[in-house]
Amino acid sequence: MNIGYACNNMQLNTLAKKGVEKVLTGRGMIKRTFKTKGLEYVSEISLKNAKDLDTIVKWNISNGYKFFRIGSDLFPWASEYDIDSLKDIKEIRKYLHSAGVQAKTHGLRLTCHPGHFNVLPSPSDNVVERCITDLSINGKLFDMIGLSRTPYNKINIHLGGAYGDKESAMKRFCVNFERLPDSVKSRLTVENDDKASMYSVRDLYDGVYTRIGIPIVFDYHHHQFCTGDLSEQQALELAMSTWPDGITPATHYSESRRDEQENPKIKPQAHSDYVYKKIETYGNVIDVMVEAKAKELAVQKYKELHLC
Repeated sequence: MNIGYACNNMQLNTLAKKGVEKVLTGRGMIKRTFKTKGLEYVSEISLKNAKDLDTIVKWNISNGYKFFRIGSDLFPWASEYDIDSLKDIKEIRKYLHSAGVQAKTHGLRLTCHPGHFNVLPSPSDNVVERCITDLSINGKLFDMIGLSRTPYNKINIHLGGAYGDKESAMKRFCVNFERLPDSVKSRLTVENDDKASMYSVRDLYDGVYTRIGIPIVFDYHHHQFCTGDLSEQQALELAMSTWPDGITPATHYSESRRDEQENPKIKPQAHSDYVYKKIETYGNVIDVMVEAKAKELAVQKYKELHLC
């Protein structure tokens, strides 16, 4: 089982306490700053993000991590300009290329998970257009890094809305999927939700996979709240069956912050800092993205508890 973590590295950021700037890939700015400082500042921030992605990739390789989720905000306000127009684009490309070469050479799987505002089945044309734009930026980023146009390097999203009629929403998702560029369509995956009114693995299988064939990412924690009348093993293996031959299915794992903090006021869907239970694979080969707030420290702790 290949276990990874998402977006930021806690140990690299401890250096910031000694006066060194934090290692981050998602530096951004509010819209007022974007309008005031313009593309020159955007370029500087994007270059820092690209450098730090390269740094995190090197750290992951040196420390035995083979699965990492890239933050999807490497280029702040990217929908408002042409990335290739940035003054530092040549140097940005250099660091992204370096990260990609290292990842491929050392078997580090890189993925991303664009935000909840990406709602491809929305009945609003404006929302769908913004979603297509945002996903296209992620596809371009992955091409710049040099990642495969396969779900091995997945761009993962939730459907994002049911609008009182899941069947119609899933049909719209499939129709709008065809409007995406190949850089996105070839990598796109969908994930089950954590609300009973939303999309279970069974829903996604019947309403999306059977129509357009994109893989399903099984989220262990979400399944507890939206089972689709499937057991955990059944849902996991149904999701696994949607993945192409030769590509290890990716899954997400987290535990409830309510249980960790022993605080009934916390929503049960909230993610814990660490994970404590043994991840049950049911004998299957999967890659597991640990979605815990302690990032790689949570993975380290899990390995100490269960793999040492």
